[in-house]
This record gives sequence, C-alpha cells and structure tokens, in this order.
Amino acid sequence: MSEPPPEEEPVGRLRPTSAGVLTAWGVTGLLAGWLLHFYADRAMDAAPIVTWAQPLALFLVAAILGVTARATWRTVQVRRERLLPHQAVNRLVLARACAYVGALVAGGYLGYALSWVGVSAELAEQRAVRSLVAALGGACVVATALLLERACRVWKDPDAP
Repeated sequence: MSEPPPEEEPVGRLRPTSAGVLTAWGVTGLLAGWLLHFYADRAMDAAPIVTWAQPLALFLVAAILGVTARATWRTVQVRRERLLPHQAVNRLVLARACAYVGALVAGGYLGYALSWVGVSAELAEQRAVRSLVAALGGACVVATALLLERACRVWKDPDAP
C-alpha cells in the first residue's frame, strides 16, 4: 500500500468589493428612499424629517473608517508588519459591511432627496438638502471602507515558496 500524497494547504483569495454589487445596493437604496416619500404621504401623517444628526453620524463613521484605514496601511505597507489573522479578517469584514451599507444608505438618502425635487411642501427644500448631505456622508463611508479594504491587501512575498 502506498501512502496518500500529502494534502496541500488550500490557498484562499478574497476578491475586492465589486463595483457592480455596490451599484446594486445603491440602486436598491435609491428606489427605497424614493418610495419612502410616497408611502409616507399616503400611509402616515407626515414624511420623515432628516435632522443634522443623520449626516453627522455618517461622516463620523467615515472618519473612523479613514483613521482605521490609515493605521492599517501604515502597519502593512510602510512598516511591512503582518496583522494578526483575526485582526485582518475583522477589518476586512468591517470594510465590506460598511461599503455595502454605505452604498445602500447613500442611495436611500439620494432617492429621498430626489423625491422632494419640485414639491412645494413646507419643509421640502430642507428635507432635500439634508438628505443630499446625508447621501454624501454615505458615499464617504463607501470610499473609506474601500480604502480600508485596500489597506488590508497583502502582496505575496517573492521569497516565499
């Protein structure tokens, strides 16, 4: 009897977040935000008001992701240190989740803002402007999440077998 050949360690690869998936999340959010206005007009007494807290929270999340991306990039690319496996996975999961949710939220606020264009309601302009600022905050979340994902990228060591 011959011994079975030694099993090779599987090599896994994680592809970067696809623009198509982010676009799909953004379009889904856009439709949901657009429909929210019309649903609220028919089923509720008033459409939701966008306060400054929502866009500020999105910009805060984007800032935190940006700081994390910069620290990760410095560790991996500048100092050439390796992250612990659980740290790398946690940051990649955080980056991907924030990119998807940021696209959904940006699309949702953009759709909500667009639904107020041409409407002569009392707070229409305020809702549109604040929603546009929140959509920009969501786009910043997507951008910094993609930067964090990119910062986690480790290039193959040429000396490795």
